[in-house]
Amino acid sequence: MGTFKIEGGHRLKGSIQPQGAKNEALQILCAVLLTSEKITIHNIPDIVDVNKLIELLRKLGVKIEKLKKGSYSFQADEVNLKYLESDQFKVDGRGLRGSIMIVGPLLARFGKGYIPKPGGDKIGRRRLDTHFEGLIKLGAKFGYSREEQFYGVEAKKLKGTYMLLEEASVTGTANILMAAVLAEGQTTIYNAACEPYLQQLCKMLNRMGAKISGVGSNMLIIDGVDSLGGTEHTMLPDMIEIGSWIGLAAMTKSELTITNVSWNDLGLIPETFRKLGITVEKQGDDIHIPAHTDGYEIQSFIDGSILSIADAPWPGFTPDLLSIILVVATQARGSVLVHQKMFESRLFFVDKLIDMGAKIILCDPHRATVIGHDYKSTLKATTMTSPDIRAGVALLIAALSAKGTSTIQNIEQIDRGYENIDERLRAIGAKIERIA
Repeated sequence: MGTFKIEGGHRLKGSIQPQGAKNEALQILCAVLLTSEKITIHNIPDIVDVNKLIELLRKLGVKIEKLKKGSYSFQADEVNLKYLESDQFKVDGRGLRGSIMIVGPLLARFGKGYIPKPGGDKIGRRRLDTHFEGLIKLGAKFGYSREEQFYGVEAKKLKGTYMLLEEASVTGTANILMAAVLAEGQTTIYNAACEPYLQQLCKMLNRMGAKISGVGSNMLIIDGVDSLGGTEHTMLPDMIEIGSWIGLAAMTKSELTITNVSWNDLGLIPETFRKLGITVEKQGDDIHIPAHTDGYEIQSFIDGSILSIADAPWPGFTPDLLSIILVVATQARGSVLVHQKMFESRLFFVDKLIDMGAKIILCDPHRATVIGHDYKSTLKATTMTSPDIRAGVALLIAALSAKGTSTIQNIEQIDRGYENIDERLRAIGAKIERIA
């Protein structure tokens, strides 16, 4: 189990470029299974979760060639379906939550798709019902082995239909969408997720020959086609990493420029950080954060009541950044209520921040009230363990702002979502060391 050793209290300076979007990559990579033709993808992040999925595709028989850093070609013209029934697949598929999105493409193209119950973050229950209910409505027969925790869907031919999703699941929408593009007739998906990454998937599929309309809305209409062709695709920058670097700059009183952020795809992220009093400047397609030497003050609502920041499906604020919002608020002037609606275990890392001296009241599994220190009392260094990707980075930001030397264990969780994070932070002046 790896460890980060962090000497906090140093100001950072310079520019940092966000990696390719993790959540987009997991969708786009699964889509290569929809065609026998070559697909070239650029700006793929070199992170554990994405690399696991690439290896899973390789074992499925997909021909993969690394063209240069971040760029690969994929050709699924000799898919090995026997691998899906192997014991090794049950091990490989269980190690990555994103593996669930191979089911839709496999079902659409080959008439069957299997997956073990996926793993991933320990942040609470993440149901798969939306995925399979949608595939069943397209005509698939569903099977589940409770003993092996192994799911399967089969269909001779999928047929388009109307469906209203119970929840606007991003991965669920992606899975159903990828199945529907090769279904017979028209499919309507209402209450569909409409995140920029889902829009990217739609645009890529349309370039491959799919017929998808309503892109960017919560109603997708898909006219099925017989086959799809190859294409070339470039990932968006990772909005979660962009938000992380905004929070890092504020907490460490650092002047940072985040380059090539694709402003039009950031939604409420800049404005939400501004509500915490952080100056977020647009410079072309970059974000500039000046050094907040005088601190930053949390706004109140118009009627004077305490600010509340909650997650919501896009275009609402992404749940993946609430842990960053929470840690940034610990040094602000004022108070904020952070409401994590989607996952019941995602706020449990606050005990680590309380140990560091933060003033946080955990109201229940979904809500925490933060009373900012206004830098009158800095956080104190400590030893911590990363429970999941986003909480791990929040703790890392806390450690970089804290007085003294901290250690963070189980950094494999951070590596799942952030590419070479220690090297990139050292490049802007952070004192961080990776210990095997």
